[in-house]
Amino acid sequence: MEKLFHLKENNTTVKTEIMAGITTFLAMAYILAVNPSMLGAAGMNSQGVFMATALSAAVATFIMAFLANYPIGLASGMGLNAYFAYTICLGELAAETDPWKIALTAILVEGVIFIILSAFKFRETLVNCIPENLKYGITTGIGLFITFIGLQNAGIAVAESSTKVTLGDVGSAPVALAMIGVIIIGVMLYMNVKGAILWGILITWVLGIVAQLTGWYAVNPEAGVYSVLPAADSIADFLPSFSALGDTAFKFDFSFAVGHFTQFAVIVFAFLFVDLFDTVGTLIGVASKGNMLDKDGKLPRVGKALMADALGTVAGACLGTSTVTSYVESSAGVAEGGRTGLTAATTGVLFLLSMFLWPVFGAIPSFATAPALIIVGLFMMSSVLKVKFEGDTADVLGAFVAIIMMPFTYSIANGIMFGVLTWMLLKILRGKVRDIHPVMWIVFALFVLRIITLVMA
Repeated sequence: MEKLFHLKENNTTVKTEIMAGITTFLAMAYILAVNPSMLGAAGMNSQGVFMATALSAAVATFIMAFLANYPIGLASGMGLNAYFAYTICLGELAAETDPWKIALTAILVEGVIFIILSAFKFRETLVNCIPENLKYGITTGIGLFITFIGLQNAGIAVAESSTKVTLGDVGSAPVALAMIGVIIIGVMLYMNVKGAILWGILITWVLGIVAQLTGWYAVNPEAGVYSVLPAADSIADFLPSFSALGDTAFKFDFSFAVGHFTQFAVIVFAFLFVDLFDTVGTLIGVASKGNMLDKDGKLPRVGKALMADALGTVAGACLGTSTVTSYVESSAGVAEGGRTGLTAATTGVLFLLSMFLWPVFGAIPSFATAPALIIVGLFMMSSVLKVKFEGDTADVLGAFVAIIMMPFTYSIANGIMFGVLTWMLLKILRGKVRDIHPVMWIVFALFVLRIITLVMA
């Protein structure tokens, strides 16, 4: 352990690291319930997605542990899975056969690009060239988008017409229980309960079981209302289903990329863009919480950490899940004293063991995972506090457009695209071309081509 993780050098112990790893897992494990629900809605095999989510999280977290020696867990990222399911599969590519295969292909390409960028230390340059206001605006917009999806999944927000969203039936079990779930998580967060989001999901699910047994929650498969009772009836049901994983693993579709290069490139870039800032922001945030930054405020071995994230993304795409990225919830383990890769290794082992729990996670209904989406949306929306609404008009309007376009056009990609285009055009029209980094011109050209293809479609 000492040779692998340098425990004494980092002033920690095996016991502290293992407890920190368990804490990190509890803080992250909600993704095992959320991801199969979201990607299942996009047409994927939910059990296969569960297996892919657990296995890719374990693989990526092990890479972080042994390559970078940091106490950071990785799994399919929130926001990125929403973009995968709702913007790409159920939105832009809804008319395609198995659009999720195209989305997985885009993630694979993104991961390969990230490996190249990480190898040449170009990733940090990309981050630095994007205006701060725009970064925070994008994060805020994603928070609103995820929150809206949570409200929809619970039936709290329902479509009354093609142009109007209204309040759902607050007397129905799904709506009422989802609202109760948000309150439960809020109370647990206030009380600093470890794994508050996961506990909130599980408690809401148990309340749903009670509601079904008492008749309040009426099962009606034809109307899309399914039983919330665990379906396992034998020990064999708890064994990992690698046959289900076969329905999602290595399911790529490169033909779409050949025939629709610009559209595919924009999809890849949107994944790339969100993952880029999500990863770097998480690494810096978690490291600063654990006092792991050097005297210049930089993260040692950052290249290895970014490479671990990139390799995790490729592994996730190959197994069949949305973009794998570093989790800010890792700060929970760091707060418990985790300082080395042993914390991450512990988290990875627990993700492996969770592969035996599909009957549990597979029975969790969308109204029980909705509170998690709403709370995560809250966390991401807190970035609005860092948005400067005074000063350079390009920075202000660019961030604002990014924020409003994501929930109102139901697309993370649209928010990024119009936010960047607004910022660039205002800079050009005001004669501040020198403020534009060369990389931004490449981004600008890509989005202009996307607009042209949309107009000509």
